[in-house]
Amino acid sequence: MDNKSDFSKGSIYSHILQLAIPMTIAQLVQMLYSVVDRIYIGHLPGTSAMALTGLGLTFPIVSLTAAFTNLFATGGAPLASIARGAGKDDEAERIMGNTFSMLLITSLVLMLAFYSLMRPLLFLFGASEVTYPYARDYLMIYLAGTPFVLMGTGMNSFINAQGFGKTGMATVLLGAVANIILDPVFIFIFDMGIAGAAIASVASQLLSAAFVISFLMGRRTLMRLRLSIMRPSLPTVRKITGLGLAGFIMQASNGAVQIACTSTLRIFGSDIYVGIMTVLNSIRDMVSLPAQGLTDAGRPVIGYNYGAREFGRIRKAIRFLTAIGVTYMLISWLILFLFPEPFIHLFSSDPELLGKGVGAMHIYFFGFFMMALQFCGQTVFVGLGKSHQAIFFSIFRKIVIVVPLTLLLPRLGAGINGVFIAEPISNFIGGAACYLTMLIYTRRLFRKEEAAASA
Repeated sequence: MDNKSDFSKGSIYSHILQLAIPMTIAQLVQMLYSVVDRIYIGHLPGTSAMALTGLGLTFPIVSLTAAFTNLFATGGAPLASIARGAGKDDEAERIMGNTFSMLLITSLVLMLAFYSLMRPLLFLFGASEVTYPYARDYLMIYLAGTPFVLMGTGMNSFINAQGFGKTGMATVLLGAVANIILDPVFIFIFDMGIAGAAIASVASQLLSAAFVISFLMGRRTLMRLRLSIMRPSLPTVRKITGLGLAGFIMQASNGAVQIACTSTLRIFGSDIYVGIMTVLNSIRDMVSLPAQGLTDAGRPVIGYNYGAREFGRIRKAIRFLTAIGVTYMLISWLILFLFPEPFIHLFSSDPELLGKGVGAMHIYFFGFFMMALQFCGQTVFVGLGKSHQAIFFSIFRKIVIVVPLTLLLPRLGAGINGVFIAEPISNFIGGAACYLTMLIYTRRLFRKEEAAASA
């Protein structure tokens, strides 16, 4: 085994950082697929606000697509890490092959389902007769790239899980750079508007997916993708989906929150507020990404050390992830509070959106640092293969707290601000509950297993 992939030796902090830096860059680059679309579309002459709002209406569908990617990727990759840590390389490869098959099958089913239900879904999400055409034009093209999205993003997790963080970054970088170049070509030069953004995204995702698959079938990889390991095995698929269900619910619950937000904003406000929420979600995703990238990098390291029964190293990893994550998010919150206008203006040049967006942004990002605790608690549970706990806190924060508050607060007198207040409340309650439970659980688990090992 390559020493750089043996996470039970050497500095635990170095292992996390060596994965975190390229993984964070890769995730940032991955985010550029959608963020660059929003930036360009938000500055379209004359139609920027409504076009941006229309794009925002597609987020629940994009989130559900990402949720199925997580179902298999965040289930399969940690299980493969645990298997490798225990010296079971053949089992790790079977897990990867089954993940590939399920990603491919699911992508085709999703593509057909969304094409069939596009119009009723978009109006359920809060579309109006003005904004629906923009959302439809984007999805008609974007959905054709669904297999590329799932295969590229999902299988890239297995590259990172083996310790090839730089390669994982390169696979995403290839597609994102192509998207950055192609977006203005199709949107402005060919004058295709929002449809041009979708074409650029699909072409770029195809490049990323091709790079990922070629690497996993090549000679450098420690786990090789081949036909003999792709036949789905029901027990293996159950293990993958059982652990990946946490990632699925977390991402799918984001879609549920987006639906609740956009539909409520449409009732109590107007299309412009849906555009504001699109901008705030974009800012949140960008700013929180380094903290999330750090904790994601800790997942294969924690999983490997759990398989190797190195509990002391896991404790160090938890302390490290907490300290860095919370510090970063505190600094980010301060910057967002003091300088909101530049962040909003990055995504829109509409004066009305900018004017109404500043106040909404101050509310929405209050207590932003508590998200770091949610990230850390969640990644530890998943890294240890404890899917039930991870699933519970995914549901708790989004479905139990955010969605009901989003629907109720505006109706209880908070008005349009009630939609934006729901997020910070969920950050404080959900983040604290998830992190404290994780600390209690891991303390008991490690003590029990250490006692059993010494008996």
